[in-house]
Amino acid sequence: MALIVQKYGGTSVGTVERIQAVARRVKATVEAGNSVVVVVSAMGKTTDGLVKLAADITNQPSRREMDMLLSTGEQVSIALLTMALHAQNQEAISLTGAQVGIVTEAEHTRARILKIKTDRLQRHLSEGKVIVVAGFQGISQTSDLEITTLGRGGSDTSAVALAAALGAEKCEIYTDVPGILTTDPRLVPEAQLMEEITSDEMLELASLGAKVLHPRAVEIARNYGVTLVVRSSWTDEPGTRVISPRPQPRPLEGLELAHPVDAVEFDTDQVKVALLRIPDRPGIAARLFGELATQALNVDLIIQSIHEGNTNDIAFTMVKANLARAEAVAAAIAPALRSNPTDTSQAEVMVDQRMAKISIAGAGMIGRPGVAAHMFSSLAAAGINIQLISTSEVKVSCTIDVEDCDRAIAVLCDAFEVTSSPMPQGSAPTASLRVPEVRGAALDLKQARVAIRHVPDRPGMAAKIFQLLATHGVSVDMIIQSQRCRLVNGQATRDIAFTVAQGDAQTAKAVVEAAAAELGFGDVAVDEEIAKVSVVGTGMIYAPGVAARMFKALSQQGINLQMIATSEIKISCVVAETEGVTALRAVHNAFGLAGLERTVVPA
Repeated sequence: MALIVQKYGGTSVGTVERIQAVARRVKATVEAGNSVVVVVSAMGKTTDGLVKLAADITNQPSRREMDMLLSTGEQVSIALLTMALHAQNQEAISLTGAQVGIVTEAEHTRARILKIKTDRLQRHLSEGKVIVVAGFQGISQTSDLEITTLGRGGSDTSAVALAAALGAEKCEIYTDVPGILTTDPRLVPEAQLMEEITSDEMLELASLGAKVLHPRAVEIARNYGVTLVVRSSWTDEPGTRVISPRPQPRPLEGLELAHPVDAVEFDTDQVKVALLRIPDRPGIAARLFGELATQALNVDLIIQSIHEGNTNDIAFTMVKANLARAEAVAAAIAPALRSNPTDTSQAEVMVDQRMAKISIAGAGMIGRPGVAAHMFSSLAAAGINIQLISTSEVKVSCTIDVEDCDRAIAVLCDAFEVTSSPMPQGSAPTASLRVPEVRGAALDLKQARVAIRHVPDRPGMAAKIFQLLATHGVSVDMIIQSQRCRLVNGQATRDIAFTVAQGDAQTAKAVVEAAAAELGFGDVAVDEEIAKVSVVGTGMIYAPGVAARMFKALSQQGINLQMIATSEIKISCVVAETEGVTALRAVHNAFGLAGLERTVVPA
């Protein structure tokens, strides 16, 4: 007999008829020979209604009382669903988060799960009962036994945490879309349903589509090897499976407070090629990486910094064995890359063979300000200078001098209490195990870019900047440190740019500007009219030319790339906000992700 955890969102239990339909589905799962734990959200827009009631009373409600208020929404759902199961002669019992034993930290409105006491759950399951659990809530570990709520994605988080604690065969997330789609169907109606996606890809696509899975839930699934299935509440279609790797053994104590970093990865078999002072116009990146793809040259990191005047720098890394051919391609292209016909300065090619790449990787760094800052601070304390920085949702990579690599590994392993490993190279997929080069595309229209000019090029500068931001609760997404050093008052400097949520942009600017005089850097500029378009796929590790195809698709639409950052399985570009949707559609089509059928997402 298998144990299955099912989670139903607010729309799935929004009316009496829908609750009865859920009860029929749950009973059918039991009759198929399974034990079932059901996690439900509040009915329909109940939570919004409760928030409005609080706002009608006061514009500054206590966070404790908000938890007390909002936790009632799920209690209505679990009682009604349990009654519906009883009406169908199915034994069932409803339990609040506290009764289940979901123990959290004492952080009202945004608590993380510490552990789940499963004794009562196991007892009711052994009695043949369906357990209907209130999602989104728990109880604090303190002696006062405070009711807490888990914040955004709380019901998904509750369900996956229960699946991990109980060792469930799978966790089914029922929603109002048929599964996980190749992109947001509201922007690209031709978006197609995926049969499966890896948890790493899902985390990198945190801003994908209708946001049917919260990153916190995917993080737990990845850490504990829980198989997720995203399905429609209205059909019997199989939906999308989110596949997690075999996990490293880890305790269930501190369930959601596991180390944010799983491993320190390093690669000493890399070289860097940089093109300096190339024109800042559409098509340049497409031409460069198109030529590299023609030569079957696969690149690793790609970093394009913010523009300086009307020029830009692009740097990329690759294995040492391909340096000669890559340098020849860059040298052949460089003379033709002039800003205008009368410009006497030409793009310059620069090569660095004495570099290593070091990265921290882990699902837990999403939404945790300070992880990147801790990495930079640790390297700075050891006197290790960072040359390039590139980030994604689940990885921060830096290039450093190869002589510093061993020290950097030791320092970061100590800082994050993890072991190190070489960069996972893997082997190319076989014909019978086809891995898509690109699994999906995403667009984020809610970011802003902060650019800091002339940051002194010495150990510790990035650490100080990002530690200040973390102290003020600002989470940073993309981070780009420019390739080119410039002399300012006789001192070598670099530019650093990063993206944050638009709501944090002015805070970030104020924090950085307040430290500018002390830290010795120049102007700070904010641009809130940007968009980030990304493609993700584990198959791109083995496929030269993925970046070239993306850049070409954007170039053909006349879209200029303002920033580029990559990880092993993700390529992200910052473009003008007005061009964001066009960019998403272009790259979605370029990788053959569109289909003939259209997916309609309920409003």
